[in-house]
Amino acid sequence: MLIAVAAACAKGEKPAATSTVSSPPQSASVSPEQARAIAKEAYVYGFPMVDDYRVMYSYFVDEGDAEYKGGWNEVHNTARVFTPADTTIQTPNSDTPYSTVGADLRAEPLVFTVPPIDQDRYFSLQFVDQYTANFAYVGSRTTGNSGGKYLLAGPNWTGEKPAGVNEVIRSDTELALVLYRTQLFEPADLDAVKRIQDGYGVEPLSTFLEQPPPPPAPAIDFVPALTPDQERTSPQFFDILNFVMKFTPTLPAEKAMRDRFASIGIGPDGSFDAEKLSPEMRAAVQDGMADAWAEFDALQKNEIDTGKVSSANLFGTKDDLKGNYLYRMAGAVLGIYGNTAAEAIYPGFNFDAAGAPLTGADRYTYRFAPGQLPPVNAFWSLTMYGLPGSELVANPINRYLINSSMLRVLVPDADGGFTIYVQHDSPGPERDPNWLPAPEGPFRLVLRLYWPKPDALDGQWQAPKPVKVPA
Repeated sequence: MLIAVAAACAKGEKPAATSTVSSPPQSASVSPEQARAIAKEAYVYGFPMVDDYRVMYSYFVDEGDAEYKGGWNEVHNTARVFTPADTTIQTPNSDTPYSTVGADLRAEPLVFTVPPIDQDRYFSLQFVDQYTANFAYVGSRTTGNSGGKYLLAGPNWTGEKPAGVNEVIRSDTELALVLYRTQLFEPADLDAVKRIQDGYGVEPLSTFLEQPPPPPAPAIDFVPALTPDQERTSPQFFDILNFVMKFTPTLPAEKAMRDRFASIGIGPDGSFDAEKLSPEMRAAVQDGMADAWAEFDALQKNEIDTGKVSSANLFGTKDDLKGNYLYRMAGAVLGIYGNTAAEAIYPGFNFDAAGAPLTGADRYTYRFAPGQLPPVNAFWSLTMYGLPGSELVANPINRYLINSSMLRVLVPDADGGFTIYVQHDSPGPERDPNWLPAPEGPFRLVLRLYWPKPDALDGQWQAPKPVKVPA
């Protein structure tokens, strides 16, 4: 996300077959204690990949899913902001109508067309591979609003940039997600957003070049995705990970790690079969999964909730993350497909200023002092999410956030600052314009800064915390 130029293609290789690869997981070649440690490492590594597959399966494979978008290699526009009915992605924004492309890059690259967009409107195309690395951006920050054509290629393409293409973007994986965000200023602005979405296009390279297409890639026999609850505890998690890894060539820096995974049958050609695990090995694998969640919980409690680790640490290119797979897992758990820091940052709050968990049983204020609105080049928003699912909260006024576009209707404080009232019940007619409805139970707040200015990125500006109103 930090740059418009994609990460260079990594020419990987699959782990070589060894005696341990072909052995079933319950083989005496790996003890239960060793299997537990390897399962933990593989789970932390693989969680974002399996959760990404859950989303891709819902959007582009399972036609019976309520959130099915359509086929691969097509632009699918959602000409509205997300609501509590949209539950596939955790912590979605409700500021920018989304468009999506599920990109299958096995046969040939795709060419993306972006129309000219009015200069004051933020938009972005976020390119996400199957590792959930943000490997490229097209949009207001990186390429501007003048429009253009961009070629997306998979790891095995060796061609050159064709005439008429602004830039070649390369994915490390054969399947990828392109997530578009188009800013909506107000409800009456929706028709303008629809016109922009209608101008987004994607086509195979052969069509763009007016040449015969190459032979099609073999049809993929997609396996059913797991539910979020199953991802947490079922050893079938690793069956799904093996399937996903068939489309993710081994990155050179990860070969030794993948070889360790292969010792218990985890890999693109692995023999892991959750149904055939011995009781001892099944317990070891499940214990390893629980160990991974314990490590995540410790990270959240000691570093994320205390502000030592922020969204800026959890999302980005593989080079940005520097091999920190626990951070990558945390990013997927807390808000899969979060942006790289240069594109957006997400100060989040599970606790009030006194350190108590946020709950709709209490009332809070969230105040921007005079001159202390979030420093952004695009826009900011404060969004409410119910816990534990981190989903938008249904409420009687259908308001899921308060953002910078609403400043003209917010009631300012006497000193020129702005106070937002965060609570379950209405704060009263005079304060209703500044009301962000909360659920009855636990919740979290996420402040989004799109295209943040340097003082937000370097810490000079600090996000305020919610303050509990005395009973």
